[in-house]
Amino acid sequence: MQRKTSLVVLIAFLTACAGYRPVVDMQGVDTARYEADLRECQQYAQQRDPATQAAAGAVVGALLGVALAAAMGSNYSRNTGAAIGAVSGGASGAAHGAESQIQIVRNCMAGRGYRVLN
Repeated sequence: MQRKTSLVVLIAFLTACAGYRPVVDMQGVDTARYEADLRECQQYAQQRDPATQAAAGAVVGALLGVALAAAMGSNYSRNTGAAIGAVSGGASGAAHGAESQIQIVRNCMAGRGYRVLN
């Protein structure tokens, strides 16, 4: 059950970033040009893959979970430590990747002269 929940959360992160639209001061902005610029910036952001960062985070988390379980002694299962570490590391990696995509869109739009508010 925990894996299914984690997968749903990961998918939500990934799909949320693909459609991210920053809050921009639209005063004096050509809407058609804005939409074209936004699509281009979103395409740039897609080059930063949150799934890759999630996978890397899961691997590191699993290794740390196993090490922590081993350090705590025989009362803790290494498999459980690995699973918990993988889930938390994967979620953390996905969140970092998603935030990276959002920041890329913001920077790109600001670089094109838009007043990005959020």
